[in-house]
Amino acid sequence: MPEPRLVRVALPLPLETLFTYGVPERFARTAVPGARVEVPFGRRTLQGAIVPGNDDKAPDPAALKEIVAVLDDEPALTPELLDLTAWIAEYYACSWGEALKAALPPPAATALVERHVRLAAAAPAPPDAPGAPAAPTGTPAKPAGSRQQAVLDFLQARAGDTARAGGTASAEDWVRIATVAGETGASHATIAALEKRGLVETADLETSRAMGSQPQHQAPKTIEAPALQAHQVVAADALRAAIATNQYAAFLLHGVTGSGKTEVYMAALDATLARGRSGIVLVPEIALTPQTVRRFRKRFGNQVAVLHSRMAAGERFDTWREIRRGLHRVVIGPRSAIFAPVPNLGLVVVDEEHEASYKQFDPAPRYHARDVALVRASRAGAVCVLGSATPSLESWFNATAGKLVLLSMPDRIAVAGHPPARLPDVRIVDLVAERKSGRSDSAISAALQKAIAKRLTNKEQIILLQNRRGYAPVLECADCGWSPQCPDCSVTLTVHKSKRQLRCHYCGRAFRIESACPECSGGGLRQLGAGTQRVEEELAELFPDARLLRMDLDTTGRKDSHDRILARFGAGEADILVGTQMVAKGLDFERVTLVGVIDADAGLLFPDFRSDERIFQLLTQVAGRAGRAELHGEVILQTRHADHPVIRLAKHHDYLGFVAEVLPTREALGWPPYTRLVRVEFRGPDEKPVADLAARWAKTFDPGDHPIEVLGPAPAFIARVNRSWRFHVILR
Repeated sequence: MPEPRLVRVALPLPLETLFTYGVPERFARTAVPGARVEVPFGRRTLQGAIVPGNDDKAPDPAALKEIVAVLDDEPALTPELLDLTAWIAEYYACSWGEALKAALPPPAATALVERHVRLAAAAPAPPDAPGAPAAPTGTPAKPAGSRQQAVLDFLQARAGDTARAGGTASAEDWVRIATVAGETGASHATIAALEKRGLVETADLETSRAMGSQPQHQAPKTIEAPALQAHQVVAADALRAAIATNQYAAFLLHGVTGSGKTEVYMAALDATLARGRSGIVLVPEIALTPQTVRRFRKRFGNQVAVLHSRMAAGERFDTWREIRRGLHRVVIGPRSAIFAPVPNLGLVVVDEEHEASYKQFDPAPRYHARDVALVRASRAGAVCVLGSATPSLESWFNATAGKLVLLSMPDRIAVAGHPPARLPDVRIVDLVAERKSGRSDSAISAALQKAIAKRLTNKEQIILLQNRRGYAPVLECADCGWSPQCPDCSVTLTVHKSKRQLRCHYCGRAFRIESACPECSGGGLRQLGAGTQRVEEELAELFPDARLLRMDLDTTGRKDSHDRILARFGAGEADILVGTQMVAKGLDFERVTLVGVIDADAGLLFPDFRSDERIFQLLTQVAGRAGRAELHGEVILQTRHADHPVIRLAKHHDYLGFVAEVLPTREALGWPPYTRLVRVEFRGPDEKPVADLAARWAKTFDPGDHPIEVLGPAPAFIARVNRSWRFHVILR
C-alpha cells in the first residue's frame, strides 16, 4: 500500500510548530500550498492553511492524522501572500498560522446559496389553460394574470442588453426570488406558474453579499480625471514613471492638507490599471472608508472593493472571494486591507501614513501596516506611496536617508475655479489666563463661543474636536477626594450622564452613579473635565437653534453609523460636528470654516517619547479640515500650555520646524528613528509572579553580539487592564 502524501499545515495557534497531515486521495488535486483545510487537532477540528515545504522526518504512520476537508477549489492564498506572511511571522515574532489568519477570510463564513429567477429564452410552452389551443412552436405562453405580468416586467427591467427573441439569457440577469417577491408582491407559486409556462427559469445560485455587488451600491465610472495642478503634475509624473518600470519603488508624498494628494493617488492608480495591474489603498480609520470608496468609485466604477474587519462575516467572505477571483482590481480599507488577495499587485497607497491606527496591537500578528505595505510592494515589484501632511518622523528620516523618494506638495490646490485656498488662521486661547480672569468655567471658551456664533450667523459649518468621549473623565468627592476606580483596571471611571453610568473605557464595565460618596457619605460629587457628551450638552444650551451631531465610539457602534453621520453633515443637515479624533482625519467639507480644539493638551504630557509628535499631527490634521474651498478658515486651540513648542509650531502649520525641534532630542536620547525598539509585555492575573517573570527574563536575556540595551522591567503606564497585571521590558 503506497504511503500517503504528506503536507505541512500552519494553524492559528501561538506555536512555532508546523503540523504534518496525510492527504486522502479525494483531496489529491486541491490539497496544495495556499489552500484552507480543516484538520483534527486533539479533540478539536481547526482551520489552517497548507504551506510549502516538507518535514525532514516523516511522522510515525500510526500517529499520522489526515486532512478532514479542503475548503477551496483553488488555493485561497497566492504564493506572494504565503511569502509575505512568512516574513511577518519572523519579523513580528508570531507563528506562521497567526500571520496567515490575518490574510484569510472569517473561518466560520460560507457561501450563501439562494433560489434565483430570470427570463427564459424563447421555447415551446404548454397551453395557457386546459382545452386551449397550443401556442405556436417557439412562442412563450402569455402570463395568466397581473402578478405574473408584474414579475415579467420587473425581470425585463433588470435584464441586460441581450436580445430576448431567440437569444440566451445572461448570467447577470439572475435575480433573487426574495427580491422579486418583495418588489412585485408575487408569491413563490406565481413564479412556479411562470416557470411551468416556460417564461422564466429558476436555479439555486450563490448570492454575493459584497457591497459592490448589491444593486444599490453598483457604481459605473461617472467622472473623468480632472486636470492636475503644477505640484500635482510633478508628483504624479514621478509615480507614473516608476509604475512604468514594473519594479519596486517607494515614495513619501508630503503634501499640506488640501494639497490634492488623493488626486495624485488616483492618477497613479490610473497608470497602474492601464498596465493590467491592481492597487490597494489604505486609510487609517474605518470612518473614512465610505467617503474614500465613493470618491474612487466615481472614477473607477465597480473595480473598487472595500474590505475591513467590521464587515459582517458573510459580506467580508464574499468580498474577499471576489477580489481573489480578480473581479475587483482596487481594494480600499484600513490596515487589514493590506492582505487583500489582489492579483498582480502594482500599487500600494498608505494615506495618512503617520497614523497610530496602522499598528495592530492585539491579537497577533502585531504588525504595522505601513511597514508591511513597503515589504509587500518590494516583493511584488510594485510602487508604494506613503502620504501625509505630517509624516511620521521615521518616514521623514528614511526619506532624507534615501530609502524613500520625497515628493513635496507645499500648497493647497484651487477648487472649482476659485483661487487656491489659504491655510486657516490659527488662534491660541490660553485657558489658564481665561480661568484666572473668571471669564468662563465652560468647556467652550468665550473666544470659541463668539467664533461659533459668527459661523452660525453666516450659515457655515463647525467641527469641534474633544479627544475624550463620555461626559466627564473624573467623578470626585469634594469632601474627601474619593474618585471611583475600575476594579479590573488601573484607571478612573468615566461619567456617562445620559445613561447615568460610570464606565471603564478599557474593559467596558459599567456601574451606577451613586448619589453620595461611599467613603464619607458626602453629597458633593463633582464631575471634572469634559468629554464629547458634555461639549454637546453645553452647545445645546449656548446655541439652542444649532443642529448638532456627535461622532465618537458611543455613537458609531452600529454598522454604517460613521457613514450616516458624515453623510448628514456633508448634506448640510447639521451645523456643528463634535467628535473625538475620528473627525480630525481626511474629512473634506467645503462649508466648514471653523475648527475648535477643546483641549489641545490632551495626551501632550503622557510618558511616551512620541506624545509630542502625535499631538502635533492631530492638531495639524484637524486644523486642515477648515477653509478647504473658497471660504477662508479659522482654527481655535484651547490650551493650558500656550508656550509649549508643539502648540506654537501647530499654530503656524510648521512641520519642518517641528522636525528640526524634535529630531535632535530624539538622537540625543537614543529614541527612534535613531534606534529600534522592541517592547516585550508580560501579563498575568497576579502582580508579583508577573513582575518576577519580567525581572528574570530581563536578567537572563542574551543579546549575543548585538548592541542591545535592556530597559526595565517596569509597570505599564496602565498597570492593570481587564484583571491582568502588565509589566514591560524594552529592548533598544
